[in-house]
Amino acid sequence: MSDSLTFSTTRPLFGRVAVITGASRGIGAAIAISLAKAGAAVVINYLSNQARAEAVANSCRTYGSRAITVQADVTDFHAVERLIKTTANELGEPDILINNAGRARSALLLDTTEELWDELMDANLKAPFFCVKTVLPGMIKKHFGRIVNISSIWGISGGSYEVAYSASKGGLIALTKALAKELGPSGITVNAVAPGAIETDMLNDLTVDDLKQISEETPVGRLGTPEDVASVVLFLVSPGASFITGQIISPNGGLVI
Repeated sequence: MSDSLTFSTTRPLFGRVAVITGASRGIGAAIAISLAKAGAAVVINYLSNQARAEAVANSCRTYGSRAITVQADVTDFHAVERLIKTTANELGEPDILINNAGRARSALLLDTTEELWDELMDANLKAPFFCVKTVLPGMIKKHFGRIVNISSIWGISGGSYEVAYSASKGGLIALTKALAKELGPSGITVNAVAPGAIETDMLNDLTVDDLKQISEETPVGRLGTPEDVASVVLFLVSPGASFITGQIISPNGGLVI
């Protein structure tokens, strides 16, 4: 299915099937709703909160798009295989993969245990590897695919007290660039979005003063929203972005330039 056959100014993703990992809340939920609004059939992957995932799916359906929820721990390869198989059986082979599921933990390097290191690498780097590996055969067969990896501003600049997290997200950026070169000839684009400080549960540990300071240090004068990230993802999977691959786009309000 070529871009020209599916393009619509109001529903440019009509006919596409999108899998969004970690989509029961925050950035993932905003992405799922944004893609559904653009016409895509969406799979809301979640780890444990089915009710919240179903609420996101219901929001997606209000735009006339098909939406299903699939529980899967994406750090488990067999669970990922089940996720993609369920998607193919119920909606069709995925055209779009958004690797959004991830985990954040802060710790000094000397306080970072092997278990914590492995936890972050599994969630932020191994899981996207599993998901890409599983969707690729279908995308290669169709000679079409859009993969977007959700990294972090700290994957670009490094974050103090977040060495393991920064390393995992930096690894995801390297994976993105290498995959873009490998998959370009197969009609598949691979890009990454590296958000700055976004108003999600990941900021819950920060105090009001901390959040105020971050806002003041950000040139646009505010924290980002999940919708700020979702709009970038929507562009990258849209027909107008077919010549963009291997790029890292960072919606961060100018915090890192």
